[in-house]
Amino acid sequence: MDVRKAISTVVSELDAASVGYVLIGDTGLFVQGVKGVELSAVEVSVQWDQFADLKAKFAGEIVEEESGRGTGRFTVVLDGVPVHVVCFYNTVVATDIHRVAVEMDGLTVYAKSLYYFRRVLEKDDPRQVRVTVRLAEIQQQYSALNAAAWSENPYDAWVSRYGTPDVAVERIRKDPMDRLRPLGPYLGGVEGKKVVNLLGSHGSKAVAMALLGARHVTVVDVSPENARYARELAAAGGVEVEYVVSDVLAVGEDVLSGDYDVALMELGILHYFVDLKPLMEVVAKFLRPGGRLVLHDFHPISTKLITSKGKKHKVTGNYFTQALDMDHVAYSKLLEGFEAPKVYLRKWTLGEVVSAVAEAGLFVRVLDEEPNTKKDDVGLPKTYTLVAEKM
Repeated sequence: MDVRKAISTVVSELDAASVGYVLIGDTGLFVQGVKGVELSAVEVSVQWDQFADLKAKFAGEIVEEESGRGTGRFTVVLDGVPVHVVCFYNTVVATDIHRVAVEMDGLTVYAKSLYYFRRVLEKDDPRQVRVTVRLAEIQQQYSALNAAAWSENPYDAWVSRYGTPDVAVERIRKDPMDRLRPLGPYLGGVEGKKVVNLLGSHGSKAVAMALLGARHVTVVDVSPENARYARELAAAGGVEVEYVVSDVLAVGEDVLSGDYDVALMELGILHYFVDLKPLMEVVAKFLRPGGRLVLHDFHPISTKLITSKGKKHKVTGNYFTQALDMDHVAYSKLLEGFEAPKVYLRKWTLGEVVSAVAEAGLFVRVLDEEPNTKKDDVGLPKTYTLVAEKM
């Protein structure tokens, strides 16, 4: 019994007939590479108002048929494998926010996302663990590619943007709090505190906090080039900053000391994670009871939904998409003539971020949405700041 062939056959048949569909159940897990899933049949949900025509197409091959309240279902056998075709009346398949494109054997197929299965499966369902393992595998794959991109030329980019470390630190020294704007009120003062800046990049925030009297400042970031700039910046400023070059999700237990007062994350880092759950669990491990997470990031309305150009704003994105994007590495715009590598990004909704923070046992104290200050962008959010406390 060749299940993969049966999936390819049914998908090709549906594509040829222009029928909207999504692979569901264990079939959806199977095509996304979740290990331990063994199929005895294929399950596919199709667009409800195309169901009757599809049933007529397979009329001579249907071996089983049933209907229920709000659903229809029939079974055919393709390549020796039962294929269960189901429809949910008045449900539009094409606009399903959990429908994602998956590459399987050179064919693009559509399936319910791994995030969907995590949400609907019971907590004690063994497939929950398998989904988590699969997300971790995907994270490792993309983290390696993203780390390589961030190890090429960021040092030169920071010199281009801020000047050499000895020059840049003088601007920070004049007004360290200005370098932390607008985070000052949320940080609550850092003097005497132990702070960690996760994915802290070139280290300017870390150096500013050290200059303000933080007793210990740690940066965790995957890029040796970022570390080089940050260490030179700290040395020029006469302060100590511990810079740990590591994937945040792989940081050692010796760093996860559980006694940090503040964990800071800001501006364009969450999208490097295909699963926020393990990230927020790491954040919680850094913090002492009563310690706070300060997360400052671009608002998903601006990153996922709207494209702005002058006075014109267009809704060109899908706020709810769960697909991965590819884009040029962020620092590339600071370098001329640089053939920028690309990185993989998973852009999150505000609800997904808040839920991940809360599920990690962090109590959300503040969620402020900050407006865009450009005249032509009045009324649109630009950033948000979330403050959460470890209980």
